[in-house]
Amino acid sequence: MRALIVAVLLLAACATPPAERALPPLRLAPADYGASVSLVQRLTVWLNPDGQGEKAAAHSLDAQLEIDTEAVQLVGIALGQRVLNLRWDGRELASSRHALLPQAVDAGHVLRDVQLVFWPAESVRAALPAGWTLRDTGANERTLLHAGQELVRIRYEGVTRDTGRVELENLLERYRMQIETARNAE
Repeated sequence: MRALIVAVLLLAACATPPAERALPPLRLAPADYGASVSLVQRLTVWLNPDGQGEKAAAHSLDAQLEIDTEAVQLVGIALGQRVLNLRWDGRELASSRHALLPQAVDAGHVLRDVQLVFWPAESVRAALPAGWTLRDTGANERTLLHAGQELVRIRYEGVTRDTGRVELENLLERYRMQIETARNAE
């Protein structure tokens, strides 16, 4: 069971940033995504990737992400067990979790990362509070900044942003996540 707990930490919402600064929550409408997709993903997370303190270790998990105009749904599976269910309908975030999933894995942070990576830049920008900026190259890179300081870097390596490989580096919460995505056959 310890292996299950470790594997689930890769959902990336494990670290708590300093109280004086936290990444803004994103609660964007599912319809703002602009399409309906069903994505199969392999997530790999490195906690503390800068090598300071504890040595960084990689943990992997499989996920099914479905987005349509009505809802965002994500199911996380580790070691053959469903460890997290998340559903966002634009009004309410509902989640259920495996009993051994650490409380530090927060459904709101998972939703934030999904929307930061996959939603159109203009939708993300419109939701950011004062002092926050999203820089987007339109092709292969996106950066979230606060007062000019880079806090999240995202690099895309696919034909489209929702297929191929994405790397999210969260400098504030100290993790790096690689998302390998394929579309489900429809």
